[in-house]
This record gives sequence, structure tokens and C-alpha cells, in this order.
Amino acid sequence: MTTETPPTSTTPSITLESKIYHATTVSNTKNYVPIILEIESSQYVTWATLFKINYKAFLVHDHLSPKPHETTTASSTTTQPNEDWDRLDAIVLEWIYSMISIDLLHTIINKTASAYDAWKAIEDLFQDNKGSHAIHLMHKFSNKRLDSFPNVLAYFQELKVLADQLANVNAPVDNDRFVLQ
Repeated sequence: MTTETPPTSTTPSITLESKIYHATTVSNTKNYVPIILEIESSQYVTWATLFKINYKAFLVHDHLSPKPHETTTASSTTTQPNEDWDRLDAIVLEWIYSMISIDLLHTIINKTASAYDAWKAIEDLFQDNKGSHAIHLMHKFSNKRLDSFPNVLAYFQELKVLADQLANVNAPVDNDRFVLQ
């Protein structure tokens, strides 16, 4: 008869090492998020969704939230978990910075920013400008003409992309407007 050995006190550190291992293996985030976010684009929702999927896949989704408060106890003299969290945060921050345009990077960069700070700065920038993005996109949608495309399919695909982007900024194109265009 065999008995299972109970989990040891090292189990949490194994989980933490697993998180670090997965995140540190990513060499090119463009393989996972093929969009470079630009200030003028209205692809923020798509970009953010792809990033959130990858944060979860690489077990670093907690870096989209403020850093947890440090709790110290008399028996705890090690700082390893906090150092690991800081290292992961720097990796996630690199991911964010590598997937945005240079103009957007110059707008949000801060030498003391965490990944969460950068994430919030980008989110605030795009969420605060939804109205102006919607106006800009509606203008583009309204001014698309079939004669500037090689075929009807290319024209329709461009209209569909613009309609999706308008929906992402809470200005969906209704079916009647789509048909009229």
C-alpha cells in the first residue's frame, strides 16, 4: 500500500517559478499580438483583448492590477517573491512598450511606471477619446467609395473593419446605414 506524500511548504514557490518560467520564455510578443497600437487607430479593444489573452496564458494577468501590498511577518525574512513579482512586472512592461507605436510610447512612458501604470495610461488615453475616435471613424466610413477599391469584396471588408472599430468605441453602425453605404 502506498501513501501519497502531502504537499510540502515548497509548493507555492514551485507555482511562482512556473509563472516566471513561462513569461520569461516569450521572445517575440508580436507572434501573439500582431497589432502595433497607434494613437490614431481605433483598434484599442482588439489590441487589449489580445494582450489580456496572453497575460492569462503566461500567468501574469495579476500585473494588470495594482501591485499587491507587501506583508511582512516576523518569520519571513526573504524578499524573493517580491523580487520575482518586480521582475515579472518589468517583463510585462517590456511587452506593452514593444507593442505600441513610438508616438504612443513617448506619450505614456514613465521611468517609474509599473506594467499596471502603463496599462492604465493607455486605457485612459483611448477610453477618454472614444467620442473623437468615433467621429473620425464615422467620417472614414462615410467617405469610402467603391471606385477606390479593386473589387467589391475589398470594399466590403474595409467597411466591415471600420464598422467593427466603430462598435469598439460604442458607436455601432446599424444595418440600414451599412446597406446604404
